Formats: sequence, C-alpha cells, structure tokens
Amino acid sequence: MEKIRVSKDGVIATVTLSNPGKLNAIDISMWHGLADTFRQLSSDDALRCVIVTGAGGNFAAGADIEEFTSVRSNYEQGYAYHTKSIAEALDAIAACIHPTVAAIEGVCVGGGLEIASCCDLRIAAPDSRFGIPINRLGFPLAPGELQGLLQLVGKATALEILLEGRVFGAAEAKEKGLLHRIVDHVQDDARRAAERIAQGAPLAARMNKQLARRLSPPVPPLSDEELRAAFSFFHSDDYREGVRAFLEKRTPDFKGK
Repeated sequence: MEKIRVSKDGVIATVTLSNPGKLNAIDISMWHGLADTFRQLSSDDALRCVIVTGAGGNFAAGADIEEFTSVRSNYEQGYAYHTKSIAEALDAIAACIHPTVAAIEGVCVGGGLEIASCCDLRIAAPDSRFGIPINRLGFPLAPGELQGLLQLVGKATALEILLEGRVFGAAEAKEKGLLHRIVDHVQDDARRAAERIAQGAPLAARMNKQLARRLSPPVPPLSDEELRAAFSFFHSDDYREGVRAFLEKRTPDFKGK
C-alpha cells in the first residue's frame, strides 16, 4: 500500500497520509514522498486546490521514532534528516502554488502538526488532538520547523507548546491559532472549502499565496555555525535516553548531559 496516496477529482486533489498501525507516523520514505508529490501537484496547472488528510481517522502521529536508530542515529544523519528530508517536504507543501486545506481527524502531533501548519487552511474534528511532545524525547524542534510554528502562532504560544510538551484538544488548538474551524464532518467541510476555492480565479489564488509569503516578516537566515549548533543535541546522552525510553515504553531519565 502506498503511504502517500494521491487522488484527483476534477480540479481538486487529495493527498492522504497512510501508515497503518502507527497512526500514520511519518517515516523517511513518506517525507521524501511528500516532497515529490507536492512538487508534481504544483506543476499541474489544471488543479485548483489540494486537500491533505490522514487515513483511518487520524492525521499523523509525528515522525516514525522506531526508525530513528537507523536513519538518524548520529549527528550527520540527524542533520540531513531535518535539513533535507523534513525540510524539503515541508517547503514543498508550503510552496505549492495551489491553495491547500488540511482535513484533520484524530492525532495531529509532531511532524503531523508541522505538515498541517504548512497548509493554508486547517479544519479539524472536535475530538482531534494536537501538540509537539518532543521534550520527552530529548531533542528540540529543528530551526526550520520552529520558524514555521513561530510564523503561525507567535513566540509565546510556540514556547508553551514546546516547553510543556502537552497534547491538547481542538478547542485549545483553535484558541492558539492553529486551526481555522472545528466541524463535526471534517472531510465534507474540507471538500466544500476546496470547492469554494476552486470556484475562484486560480491565478488570483496563486498570487494571494505568493504575496502573503513574500510580505510576511522576513527572518535573517541562521549562519552555518548557528545551524550546526542547533543539532548538537545528537551528541547528548539525553537524546539517546529519550529515544530508548520511547521504544522501551518507559519514562525517560534525563540528566542534562
């Protein structure tokens, strides 16, 4: 089964995250698949909107931590994982020329929330859940990923989400600015939103996206030294302990080393 499924109905495409048995946790092949998929969709001038959703009643439960020991077990692997695999996927979603709508059900945490945050509209079910609980895993949010969260909710809320690491409900997510609306029938509402978008002038929609991105407050890029330092946690005992504890289903014992 394809883990990144794409279907098209007229001028609307739907991208479905599917990793059965893992709440659609995103493995490295899915990150690469998302980047390729959105580049292809962006080059299709016939489209007018893209819906992003998850299979089986969940959006996505973050990155697939079970593969961390093989795909990001050291500094160089981890650096590439975030600055290439994840960054290219998120950039492709955010840069898609077509308006995007995230239809969120169930779990939407970690990398799943990052994917949803790159979409233009976010519509969620009342019982959906959100958060970025990576403080329990012993690592911070990568700079590029943090920048996206900061642009969406601001410094105060971004720090609350990251420092506490809570998983919270849809009502609180909307209050924090993560969601546009909460509805009982997510897929139906997302489809109606996509149809409204598709009825508008596509060139105008694309220009609105382009200008909104261009006119957002610019952030000076990190120096290479700053970027490298941001991933120094891969050398820490706490990172190794966090991943081991997750895989062993126990509470981590962090030492600050």
